[in-house]
Amino acid sequence: MKKLWVGGMASGLLAAMLAGCGGQDEGTDTGETDTGTEDTENTETVQEDTGHNPAEDVLVQLEDVEGEPVGQAVFSELGEGTVHVELAVENLPAGTHAFHVHEKGSCEAPDFESAGGHYNPGGTEHGKDSETGPHAGDFENIVVGEDGTANVEFDTDQISLQQDADNTLFTEEGTSLVIHAGEDDYSSQPSGDAGERIACGVIQQ
Repeated sequence: MKKLWVGGMASGLLAAMLAGCGGQDEGTDTGETDTGTEDTENTETVQEDTGHNPAEDVLVQLEDVEGEPVGQAVFSELGEGTVHVELAVENLPAGTHAFHVHEKGSCEAPDFESAGGHYNPGGTEHGKDSETGPHAGDFENIVVGEDGTANVEFDTDQISLQQDADNTLFTEEGTSLVIHAGEDDYSSQPSGDAGERIACGVIQQ
């Protein structure tokens, strides 16, 4: 009887220990599951709040006719057909300069004529003051200070970073950014009487 009693007690203790371990495992699993769900929800919330994915931003390096870097532009997709543009340049002549997207992804010095004309998928006239303008690639003039620098930010619905869009920047021939020596008058055909091309950068995805 004594042996049976000891054995029964040992069996009871073993069962209790196993039950306790099982309870701890279940608690740990539940805690891990809850934490994972919470983290996922938080991540999704952050992504929704940012408006766009920084990894999808497009950086364009601009060079002058001597091949020297003079600045950069960043394109960011904001959604709903809107693109945010940030331009920062230096070592350019002071004054007002035309700033356009051109129809070919080529910037061959010394005149950057390889960039072709303005990006114009809609076949419209040049300039916002024209009856059927502007071109998709027509931007506002930029003003360079006496120190040779300019910093510009704006939003536009004239272009897109989506490959399947009619006004996408990523065409078969590519596109480029060009800064001109003079200002765009927003009406003269075909390019606003903006003068020579003094800086250029190929737009690459």
